[in-house]
Amino acid sequence: MKQYHIILSTLLFLLFSCKPTAQTNSQSADFKPDWINKVGAKENKFSSKIYYANDYGAVNDGKTLTTQNIQKAIDECSKNGGGTLTFKPGNYLTGSLFIKEGVHFNVPEGVTILGSENIADYPEIDTRVAGIEMKWPAALINVLDQKNITLDGQGTIDGQGKVYWDYYWNLRKEYEAKDLRWIVDYDAKRPRTILITNSKNVFLKDLNVQRAGFWTVQVLYSEYITVDGVKIRNNIGGHGPSTDGIDIDSSKWILVQNCDIDCNDDNFCLKAGRDWDGLRVNRPTEYVVIRDCIARKGAGLFTLGSETSGSIRHVYVSNIQGYGTKNGLNIKSATNRGGTVEDIYMENIKMESVGTFITISMNWNPAYSYSKLPDGYTEETLPPHWKKMLTKVEPESKGTPTFRNIHLKNIDIKGAKKAISVAGLEESIVENVTLKEVHITAETAGSIKYSSNWNLDNVTINALDNSVLKIENSKNVDFSKSVNK
Repeated sequence: MKQYHIILSTLLFLLFSCKPTAQTNSQSADFKPDWINKVGAKENKFSSKIYYANDYGAVNDGKTLTTQNIQKAIDECSKNGGGTLTFKPGNYLTGSLFIKEGVHFNVPEGVTILGSENIADYPEIDTRVAGIEMKWPAALINVLDQKNITLDGQGTIDGQGKVYWDYYWNLRKEYEAKDLRWIVDYDAKRPRTILITNSKNVFLKDLNVQRAGFWTVQVLYSEYITVDGVKIRNNIGGHGPSTDGIDIDSSKWILVQNCDIDCNDDNFCLKAGRDWDGLRVNRPTEYVVIRDCIARKGAGLFTLGSETSGSIRHVYVSNIQGYGTKNGLNIKSATNRGGTVEDIYMENIKMESVGTFITISMNWNPAYSYSKLPDGYTEETLPPHWKKMLTKVEPESKGTPTFRNIHLKNIDIKGAKKAISVAGLEESIVENVTLKEVHITAETAGSIKYSSNWNLDNVTINALDNSVLKIENSKNVDFSKSVNK
């Protein structure tokens, strides 16, 4: 009996003294986080009353500016307890519209909302663009400081952005000649198409959105937002610069699904502030699910950064198809940006005709990323957003970004130019990358610098030039059994 108690005590000691493996940052790539079912907006219930913008004087000829009439209908709908605000068939030319609480803003089939080509029709608001808080034109469709809103319909929202694309390219030529590449994007104030800021429980569903003047959909400082079934076409009539598809910016509990994006910059992108101003705000993007989508022409099927200052973490991306997209997984930052990118899960990805599947850089696009005032300018007289861009991060080490705990599973890439391009820093190693069931056919293998701890399980890289991955200043990174298989 005494011996039995000794054995039982030993078993209990072993049972309760063994600590479970930490799962926050080091789960295997098989793990699907338990939070993925908590993201997205909750069901909205609206009053059954229907408001037609036409009853408030909205004109559907596509030529008459009808902003005030549509806004009056929106305001009346919200003031009276909400309901559906919709349109009779036709084309409606408008500047910035501001959707209010309790409004179901419906753009039915046969209706096109046309963005004004006059920047004066977009009043400047306090917002954040490309990581900097500043005055900037409101978007075409705005949800600012609201809750319980749905934007949907089978109709079209057309930003008519080409006039803004042309303006940007002309201004960029002028600025680059003055060594001002770093500020031109901020001075070329182009309207976004849809902006959701500081809002909660918002659905954006099924709309056809095209020709954005700048970013197409930006979700900023918001939570519990769903973007579902949205089709974006920004390469109609040209190739709009910086016409990102969907940007999730310092927001949380976000669901993006069933979307189809053809744009001329990042298709699906997570951001969290830039440089000194982003570190000041210090708001992360976290708990984001992107699934069941298509990424066509664009700079990145899935991009994190370059605005990483507030950190990006707890992200799950699944079942995305890419056709002609420049990059697959693109993590980018700069040495004055700071922040941590971590706990990233990406699985069930198929791509054809891709540039580089995995591209990671902590020193991305120096001409854009680092601000330097040329001779001939007096800092005291500069606009506020110039001063923010020029403010140094101190101590300097605070600007060093961190990338770690990245998991990829069930990946099939065909027709890539390069398989992998990873460039950490001597002072900031890209750590803990797991690849499982990853198969890449590319013209060349690529390189990995300043990285550590790559866990490979059934990985093949077929480099058509018979090259092998060039691995430098890295530990526990061994592709010798995976390349040219």
